[in-house]
Amino acid sequence: MQAALDYLERNRDRFLKLLLEFLEIPSISAQRAYDEHTARAAAFIRARLDDAGFKTGLYHGDGLPTVYGSRIEGDVRPTLLLYGHYDVQPPDPLDLWDSPPFEPVRRDGILYGRGTCDDKGQLFMHLKAAEAYLKTRGDLPLNVKYIFEGEEESGSVNLPDFIESNTELLKADVVVISDTALFGSGVPSITYGLRGLAYVEVTLTGPDRDLHSGVYGGAIENPVNALAKIIAGLHDEDHRVTIDGFYDSVIPLSDDERATFASLPFDDQEWIEEVGVDTARTEKGYTVLEGTTARPTLDCNGIWGGYTEKGAKTVLPSQASAKISMRLVPDQTPEDITEKIRSHFEKHLPPTMKLTFTDLHGGYGALVDTNSPAMKAAAKAMEGVYGQKPFFVRTGGSIPIVAEFKKLLGLDTVLMGFGLDSDSIHSPNECFGLDRFHQGIQTIIRFMDIYKG
Repeated sequence: MQAALDYLERNRDRFLKLLLEFLEIPSISAQRAYDEHTARAAAFIRARLDDAGFKTGLYHGDGLPTVYGSRIEGDVRPTLLLYGHYDVQPPDPLDLWDSPPFEPVRRDGILYGRGTCDDKGQLFMHLKAAEAYLKTRGDLPLNVKYIFEGEEESGSVNLPDFIESNTELLKADVVVISDTALFGSGVPSITYGLRGLAYVEVTLTGPDRDLHSGVYGGAIENPVNALAKIIAGLHDEDHRVTIDGFYDSVIPLSDDERATFASLPFDDQEWIEEVGVDTARTEKGYTVLEGTTARPTLDCNGIWGGYTEKGAKTVLPSQASAKISMRLVPDQTPEDITEKIRSHFEKHLPPTMKLTFTDLHGGYGALVDTNSPAMKAAAKAMEGVYGQKPFFVRTGGSIPIVAEFKKLLGLDTVLMGFGLDSDSIHSPNECFGLDRFHQGIQTIIRFMDIYKG
């Protein structure tokens, strides 16, 4: 292991140069105009795996390619299945970037550019950890298989089919993903809980066309008004969701879990100031940290209808629409919650309106046993790098593929990420600290050595 760690130190500059080359590829999966670039990013990863001596393949299916790589060192060694994604979010709005999103720059030890943290930089850590072993000892401490997909930012629509069709190819002992964040700067942590997601779009239609508000107003119900009223009623005065049965499957937080939350180095006031609000609004009886990571939520992500351009246009709109997301905790299912919000809108729909309801996508939450051998190995590896035991934390985000790995392969996932919530993923000026990039490689090197047994 020490030889691999020494190799990392000697090759810091070269690793960074390769990462910059990777980040310059605009692999935006949500926009078909970038498919050629996304395929180029897949080829870049595959070439790195080929150079390292991995057996590789590209699997296209009905979408963008999934890169597969494997190196089997022996039957008696455990097998890691490492997942990452090489596609990135669109960079808009471009005018809010301090430097071009696909021209990564280094400022004060921080690397700025789209994909630096989510997930190219973190994916790249795994490739370099493997290289450090292969260049110093000629093999890996254990067997390694990689899945790097190109559609995570557009819903991973084809990956479940790929997994289900290749269960023998992907057979392993545990999954490792680095697409999460540390609890704070210099505060090591491993995620053991993720929220799921249900995401819908609703449209209310009144008259069959936009009408003159002076001529028809007073006798025709306005779809914007009606939709706003329904959405306003989705929470009660305690900030609990009012959908019938929404909390039926929610597992209550245990006393031990709440004690763990209370012990974490989290300052409510600092969080409030960082977000830029005067006060927090949580579900009654829960702290900010509990509310943002371990309780289900509902949020309207966008609402529109009628005239929204500059100036005045006095219309009574024909339609109003909204997108609504619900973050789910384990045991809530996207199918059940989607049907419940559909029923809620049908129940509260005015007789003057027609409802169009669209299930956009969803995913399951996950809880991982913190006492498993892989989680213990990850904790020991992090402690070796950071000099303190990591916290086990739950996070408010969703990584739906974690539940798919459990469902289709029977595998738990170690969520060992090195980002920060302040890294502006999905936003302008996304960034990744180079100290965390190198600490991540060090931790992965140590994890491989410890988990091999």
